Amino acid sequence: MADIATTNEGSSNSSEVEQHQPTPEFLQRKIYFLVDQLRKMHEELPENLQTRISYDLLTELANCVLNEGIFVIVKALMDLQHETERHLIKMRQQVENEYEIEVAQWRLKIKDPEELHHLLGLMKIKHTKKLVESDKKIIEILDQKVNDQQSTLQKAGVPGFYVTENPKEIKIQMFLLDFILRLSRLKYEPNK
Repeated sequence: MADIATTNEGSSNSSEVEQHQPTPEFLQRKIYFLVDQLRKMHEELPENLQTRISYDLLTELANCVLNEGIFVIVKALMDLQHETERHLIKMRQQVENEYEIEVAQWRLKIKDPEELHHLLGLMKIKHTKKLVESDKKIIEILDQKVNDQQSTLQKAGVPGFYVTENPKEIKIQMFLLDFILRLSRLKYEPNK
């Protein structure tokens, strides 16, 4: 009891630091908890993907997310991606709307059904080409966004992340991101 009283009589700053710095035992228990959660998530994956994500990678991921700043980074990247997707959807809708407006204008101007039919056919070809160009641009933007996210996570030290265009590797990274997001919603309670 005397030791406790002496500790409490010390400066208030040291007790605040003690409350904010987890003990090695706490961190070890939390890592075990995180690894256990990751193993459960891992078991939910199709078998061909389970073999691509090793136990060592899960352990590295658990150690990485001890720094909860990783959760903040992942959530910020997700928010940025959603905003980009909304912008790209609007961009594509604008191409669609321009076509519909142009068709409506020509329907008002041209009264001859044959001429209108011919013109609308040409417009449809033009519109299809413009949509293909727009879709290519959208894909390029999304691919760049994926590369940016991979690079950011790699620089943040998140295991399993590096810049790649390999669809299989990207799929694994998507599952790792899902794992991180799911872990971010869990509350570790050391007394349970």
